[in-house]
Amino acid sequence: MHRVLMLLVLLLGLPAMAQRPTEVVFWHTAGPPAQELFEGFIKEFNAQQKDYRITYRFVGDYREGGIKLLAALRSGGAPNLFHGEISFLGRIVQEGLGVALDAYLTGIPNDFYPAFFETGKVRGQTYGLPIGLSVPVFFYNADQFSAKGLKAPASWEDVASAAQKLTSRAAKGYIVSSDIYSFNVLVMSRGGSLVNKDGKPNFTDARVVESLEYLQELVKKGVAQSRNIAEAQFSVADFLRTKAFMGIAPITTWPLIEDRAPIPFKLGVTAVPRVAGGKVPLAGGALIPLKGVSPEQVRGIVAFWKYLMEPENIAKWVKTTYYMPMRRAAQPLLEDWYRADPRRRVAFAQVEDAGIWLQDPEFVLWYGFLEEALERALKGGISARAALEEAQRKALQVERR
Repeated sequence: MHRVLMLLVLLLGLPAMAQRPTEVVFWHTAGPPAQELFEGFIKEFNAQQKDYRITYRFVGDYREGGIKLLAALRSGGAPNLFHGEISFLGRIVQEGLGVALDAYLTGIPNDFYPAFFETGKVRGQTYGLPIGLSVPVFFYNADQFSAKGLKAPASWEDVASAAQKLTSRAAKGYIVSSDIYSFNVLVMSRGGSLVNKDGKPNFTDARVVESLEYLQELVKKGVAQSRNIAEAQFSVADFLRTKAFMGIAPITTWPLIEDRAPIPFKLGVTAVPRVAGGKVPLAGGALIPLKGVSPEQVRGIVAFWKYLMEPENIAKWVKTTYYMPMRRAAQPLLEDWYRADPRRRVAFAQVEDAGIWLQDPEFVLWYGFLEEALERALKGGISARAALEEAQRKALQVERR
């Protein structure tokens, strides 16, 4: 009798065991102001279906999360899914730690903005599912522009002219940041590229050289303040303390400036000046499944990503973080938000002109050479061409392909 009862218990328990959800261990890097909303999305996804369960942990920003992931990959204990910067993706794939996802992506929406979904690809295959992509915007001191009778710059010639008119003994017209992101904004907006069609460094291309010469001229004329990576925090301080009046930063900086810092002037925000055919670079993060994940876990990851890509969730994400809307279907849900602040419509309209700028696995090895060249040209007085030629030579030495 006892054995019969035990058999019945086991048999009755089998359906429950069969329905146990597939767990996905997830390390994410969405900090404030995104963290609460993002973790809310995870909880909602877990609650609305029974097949998968996302177990999450916040591991710091992109840099901190990347360091923790590399340590876990060496020692064991790495997650199934990592929320990493898209520039990290190529390295993951090259090291054999990524998972090709194309076979799992049937039925995905077909209204992504140009290049947005492509940011998750390496050598033609999908390894990452983008969830938060940003573009740069042009910030300026609207009060100073008004006092000088200036309009928001529509070209880089306008920027140079405005910098000249705004500069005084106490302040510079423009802030030049010698980091790869800021420099690339200028290069791409002028129709150039830091990477050639083969995915290799392209630092000696005419448009790249001309872009650095443009910045060098502003600094030499005394109308721009040059800041390197170590001085990055001073760039924002210069702007907010009216020591400089124009600069470029990711659009996600906007809510941080307005929500957390008292601004003693009207903040101007507009699109980055571009030539015809010029682009603005996409940056941001993606969901990256890691080697060892099971097919069922991958299906759960894709299901979670599709949930994040629902128009209502995209709209909530955009309003909180100022990341770009991934899909056209989300735009009607943002109309009231755009109307509430016309600057948003102008800045977010760049979604149509955004482009991929980097999918080279060696990026993490060679980008420092470019930043060193920028520093030497903008603060050391070396010619733009000579500095870039040296950076190109060093970068090609670390290329494996």
